[in-house]
Amino acid sequence: MQERHDAPLAPLTTFRLGGPATRLITAVTDAEVIDAVREADASGTPLLIIGGGSNLVISDKGFEGTALRIATTGFDLQGTRLELAAGENWSDAVARTVEAGLAGIECMAGIPGSAGATPIQNVGAYGQDVSATITEVVAYDRRSGETVVVPNAECAFSYRHSRFKEDPTRYVVLRVRFELEDAGGLSAPLKYPETARVLGVEAGDRVPAARARETVLKLRAGKGMVLDPQDHDTWSAGSFFTNPVLTAAEHTAFLTRVAERLGPDVAPPAFPAGDGLVKTSAAWLIDRAGFTKGYGSGPARISTKHTLALTNRGEATTEDLLALAREVRDGVHEAFGVTLVNEPVTVGVSL
Repeated sequence: MQERHDAPLAPLTTFRLGGPATRLITAVTDAEVIDAVREADASGTPLLIIGGGSNLVISDKGFEGTALRIATTGFDLQGTRLELAAGENWSDAVARTVEAGLAGIECMAGIPGSAGATPIQNVGAYGQDVSATITEVVAYDRRSGETVVVPNAECAFSYRHSRFKEDPTRYVVLRVRFELEDAGGLSAPLKYPETARVLGVEAGDRVPAARARETVLKLRAGKGMVLDPQDHDTWSAGSFFTNPVLTAAEHTAFLTRVAERLGPDVAPPAFPAGDGLVKTSAAWLIDRAGFTKGYGSGPARISTKHTLALTNRGEATTEDLLALAREVRDGVHEAFGVTLVNEPVTVGVSL
């Protein structure tokens, strides 16, 4: 276990933003993770858990307490059952399952971050969410002081949400278990229209899993969503805002605002979200509110490739980023009456 004091946190995040931590511990085993958490809890020291850093917005002042970087490793594939240590690189793990000819997470290729973060956020992309394949999450329960196994049914998964996100100070994810599918090297049925269109097939069809993964990587790269240290368009947290989920009444009011602003023939994206709810596109809202690709003149700007990605152009501060995020959020609300919600976790700051 490595320990540093007054340690910079910006290099540990995909935004490359944030001040130092009073203390930074890097744990490489589950036991080290648990020991560090117990020590912090026993002393009443604030604790910040860091995995791949792809979902964090940290204050310019940093973090006054112990930052725990989970760098555990472990990729155990038995048939179609997969267990990943929390510190495993998610994108690499996806590649290995595709190489093994298995389906279920291939369309989540290229998502930055660690495996331990996936159940917290119920990570998903291009028609797949990890909630569809996770069977169990092994976590340290800070309330009971014990390691627990949480089955899928008790994870309370919903759109970019889970019981782990709902109660962020209780659980520390140690391992994630999945049940994948052996479809003879084919992908899971494609659910995302864009992916199917690019592949030249119909939604619901299967294609070779490797081809599905490669296509998703190209799509993500075209939107600046694959990390590249040399490309500031990828210095982001991916999608900064979640897609709004509206009630029937909210959706009706939204359509009225769209017609008033853009004309009666404009139909915004709409997807059923269960229980009478409708999901619409945050990217569409941002663009139609006037915040186009590349928007901004300061050190924090919207990506030139995708309106959902807010980026650090190399010299930005966290406050620069938040100022841009607030401008976009407030502009969308003024235009359409819809309030965007940030997807990344904020530390020491708020939107």
